[in-house]
Amino acid sequence: MTVPTPPLRALQLGNATSLTCRECGKATSLGPFYACEDCFGPLEVGYDLPRLTRADIEAGPLNIWRYAPLLPVPADIASRPTTEPGFTKLVRADGLARELGMRRLWVKDDTGNPTHSFKDRVVAVALAAAQEMGFKVLACPSTGNLANAVAAAAARAGIRSVVMVPANLELQKILTTAVYGGTFITVDGTYDDVNRLAAELAGEHDDWAFVNVNVRPFYAEGSKTLGFEIAEQLGWRIPEQVVVPIASGAQLVKIDKGFSELAELGLVEQSKWRVFGAQATGCSPVSQAFANGWDVVKPVRPDTIAKSLAIGNPADGPYVLDVIRRTGGSIADVSDEEVVAAIQLLARTQGIFAETAGGVTVGVLRKLLASGQLDPDAETVIINSGDGLKTLDAVAAAVVVPRAISPTLDAFQAVFGER
Repeated sequence: MTVPTPPLRALQLGNATSLTCRECGKATSLGPFYACEDCFGPLEVGYDLPRLTRADIEAGPLNIWRYAPLLPVPADIASRPTTEPGFTKLVRADGLARELGMRRLWVKDDTGNPTHSFKDRVVAVALAAAQEMGFKVLACPSTGNLANAVAAAAARAGIRSVVMVPANLELQKILTTAVYGGTFITVDGTYDDVNRLAAELAGEHDDWAFVNVNVRPFYAEGSKTLGFEIAEQLGWRIPEQVVVPIASGAQLVKIDKGFSELAELGLVEQSKWRVFGAQATGCSPVSQAFANGWDVVKPVRPDTIAKSLAIGNPADGPYVLDVIRRTGGSIADVSDEEVVAAIQLLARTQGIFAETAGGVTVGVLRKLLASGQLDPDAETVIINSGDGLKTLDAVAAAVVVPRAISPTLDAFQAVFGER
């Protein structure tokens, strides 16, 4: 389960030391490998974690490279041409909290990243590792946000990009990928169809780094920075509850890993936290597995407006279940109608316009509160992973566009009086 690779020099990826199988525990050398040669289990980056202080981190740049010692990237990464994602706002959501009857609620709003989604984080880490390995092309299968991030990051770094997406993707995400000028392919089929094609292509092109295929272990580590930032922005404190949308599941698993690493290093006090997962009902294989008590996630064919979460066979699904059960959390799913209502709720109460993935997260937050599975008095952080401007069609039918009036005081007063 390895792919042809360009000649490798000795890799210098900071404090990363190896790749370890998440199933059998076998360690192998750092490289463009994503599956164990013995048991075919997925690989994860291992580290010799350095001694760090809060002051060390706080002295770093205001982006994810302040956490470079905890990532599989070269030591000089902050001086290289990257999109410099991260350190997005943690917004105190008092308006939404009042609406839902909660005490302390925060929104980690990742729309402030360069291409307006959390994918800029994972791509930046994947690109750094891929360049160190000698790859010449940055590539990916995507549900949209990843395509944006790969095309932008490759343009900034001055290398080629090849991205592929389902043809029925939102027009906004198609346009915001095509504008960067890389090779852009639309495919008739679901994301899982596109992903299978990418896996085949990875075996055909020696110098292409597919960020979520042959360099996936490095790519996934970028999501840890969400956990690092949340804790730092809370004053070096881990929240009691966090609600995370689930696509492949890697984001949720790595946020938990980020919290664990901070605790291991003594950068935060040892505490308990609970992790909750959010899916759309039209693509909810992990939610279904959790509800049925399964350890195996059965693939589904996606049918939801939340296309950025529409991965019917999520690679990290079983590990999401592990995290949820270990931390005492839960997973739920919401209908498309509930997604749209939740997008409007967040916009109305906080002035944050989320894409459909954010609507899924807010909708599940509300559902878990109503069912008593989420504590309204516990400090809670929810993830808004992308910008609503990318999924305008989802809310178009639910939003009333006002009719034009004459530019007169009488015309204004007539309409204002009606409202």
